[in-house]
Amino acid sequence: TVKYHPVFSAKIEQRLVERFGVKRALIALDQPTEELQRLQVAGLVSNYLNNTLKNGTVITVGQGRNVSAVAHHIGVISPRDCKFVCGIGGIHPRGGKFNADHICRQLAKKYGGSSETLYAPAYAETKAQKIAFMENSTVKQTLDLARKADVALVGIGDMSENSYMVDLGWFTAEEVVQARLHQGVVGDFAGYDFFDVQGNSANTVMSDRVIGLNLEEFRPISDVIAIAAENSKPLALLGALRTGVVDVIATTVSTALTVLNLDEQMNVIEK
Repeated sequence: TVKYHPVFSAKIEQRLVERFGVKRALIALDQPTEELQRLQVAGLVSNYLNNTLKNGTVITVGQGRNVSAVAHHIGVISPRDCKFVCGIGGIHPRGGKFNADHICRQLAKKYGGSSETLYAPAYAETKAQKIAFMENSTVKQTLDLARKADVALVGIGDMSENSYMVDLGWFTAEEVVQARLHQGVVGDFAGYDFFDVQGNSANTVMSDRVIGLNLEEFRPISDVIAIAAENSKPLALLGALRTGVVDVIATTVSTALTVLNLDEQMNVIEK
């Protein structure tokens, strides 16, 4: 077990800020299990939100295990009248507490604020079905509010056959593998948009099925907080940082160091 001094984390944060132009990097110490690691990162994000949210703040909320861990983090919170809005539709009941709507409600309960549901599934079976949902006036109204938010809280996913979206049955393991091999996709942003290691959006069959905000729609939001707690996500995190959309990154010491090393190696190769 390696014990890191707090100064070590601060230096890594400074390197990430200088390298990628983010406002903050929240760096948690590595833990023996994925679950403990997720809890450590969630604690840092929860503290950050508690220090920055004000009355009247609108927060766009994504889905997944990391964002859910923030909502369920036990800590001292100062109540304030914030509005938490779903930035992506709802998922199968099996997704339970990882659903954006559940997370919004939990955060609203935690802060004493309010939440707004996106009344659409996160996943449409066809592109035509997705377009129909996106044109619905109720769905448009919620997504318009999500686009104008002050803060966004999202997870960064990796392109693994064991990923959360494959587990939910949105996409097959084969579709994920093909996107990775043939389009260079390394990750997803907030469960919606897919990107390569250079941070460019990749147009995949998967992008045509998800109902929510796309990568470019997060760009005007002034404080986009992206979370990647797992050790499997350095490549996905590097791609996300290179999009230029992320303002605050939350991850672990080992993942942050790997991201910095990958970026250095790739810059050498590109030159």
